[in-house]
Amino acid sequence: MRSTARLLAQALKTNVCAGTRLALFRRVSALDFRISAGHYAVLAMASLAFWLAGGMVREGFPGALDLSAFTVALAQIPLILCSCLLLAWIFGRSSLLIAFAVLFTSSDLVFEIVGTAVQLVFRDPRFAEYAGTANLIYIAWALATLLRSQWVLTGWRPPRSLAAGGVVTLTLALFVWVFPRTEGWARLEVAPRADSQPSVVREDLFHLQGGLLEARVSELQAERPDVEDIYFIGIAPYGLQDTFIRELQVVKKLMDERFDTAGRSLALVNHPATLAELPIATASNLRTAIAQLAGGIDTEEDVLFLYFSTHGNEAGELAFELPPLKLQQLTPTALSRMLNDAGVKWKAIVISACYSGSYIEPLRDDYTLVITASDASHPSFGCEPGSDFTWFGRAFFDQALRRTYSLTEAFEQAKRTVAERERAQGFEASNPQLFIGPAMREKLASIQRRLEAAAPSASIRAAR
Repeated sequence: MRSTARLLAQALKTNVCAGTRLALFRRVSALDFRISAGHYAVLAMASLAFWLAGGMVREGFPGALDLSAFTVALAQIPLILCSCLLLAWIFGRSSLLIAFAVLFTSSDLVFEIVGTAVQLVFRDPRFAEYAGTANLIYIAWALATLLRSQWVLTGWRPPRSLAAGGVVTLTLALFVWVFPRTEGWARLEVAPRADSQPSVVREDLFHLQGGLLEARVSELQAERPDVEDIYFIGIAPYGLQDTFIRELQVVKKLMDERFDTAGRSLALVNHPATLAELPIATASNLRTAIAQLAGGIDTEEDVLFLYFSTHGNEAGELAFELPPLKLQQLTPTALSRMLNDAGVKWKAIVISACYSGSYIEPLRDDYTLVITASDASHPSFGCEPGSDFTWFGRAFFDQALRRTYSLTEAFEQAKRTVAERERAQGFEASNPQLFIGPAMREKLASIQRRLEAAAPSASIRAAR
């Protein structure tokens, strides 16, 4: 048994080394591989181990095995063997079945290493917009390696080689776009000890919260006559992870610096770290904030910009959570009623949440812009624990709106960026949505012209 295990281990090393030369287009021949059913079985198990190790590097610790992802990965093995069987039939040699399987799997280690490096690099916001291009290059490299495997085993034998190339291309397409592997290792975010975090039920924070909203609203600057001011309210209502408050901090700063909301912006946040500084995000506080703000602005001239960053569900509810409080979840109907009751006319509403497309119909009118990270029947991405930004939030605010003052143009750029990222990682499309009323389109165009006209002088002041 020990001798057999040693021989299989040596054969595994030989196959991985030969597969690496194959993928790097170094000199290699069929005789450099060890081919048998046993050798393929060991190689397939090693491939799963490489994939799991790569997931640990990409996702970090602590983490846990994702058994559903392993099910998909194991299901790929019979698909590979079926493709290899078809290739063997095309060339009329049954012995090629296992040979193709070995060669196709032998380069998995080098692809896992390079793929991991690529993902880590393109997580950096500076390079994220190029992730789609990098993924296409990666797929093209994989296809070239698979086609080279066929060349190494059979040489060029038209028209059989052309038919085999078609089978190889179709198989890769199925694995990339129909049955992609997700991560087999899921990162876990360790929640801080409850007794080490400030809590809203702590007496001093409880009483402080009673006046925080009124104090923050009273600090807002007055609206300017004959100026189409934007008043920003950012809401990060899910207090069980840091993703949403991190995103809101960046978005609020961007709006203050580029969209002239400095002194006219407010944040409602559910997070233990902000209980002494910011009003908590509840449906009641949001209703009060909208009503008080509407009472102090020119509703015929000024625009209310609402931004939500949170989880959403298929019922159209936005998650409002701050344990141990039991908070009311926000629905599209409730938000529409808040805005109508307050008499807000001009509204720009951006929602980064799963299934958020359900907010468009209840909110749409001639004076409203609604942008959502997904349609009503699909999730959006990037809201997992440990993330600093949702995918749509980063694409729309942190990338597109740093280059344009047009919300609609930024949406189109963000939609393309998100779609490329989803395709690159094998996720179902979230389908971000936009509605803009005709009057609101003209209003935003007017504001855009004002901001663009002020931008050069702002840049000079910043340089000084």
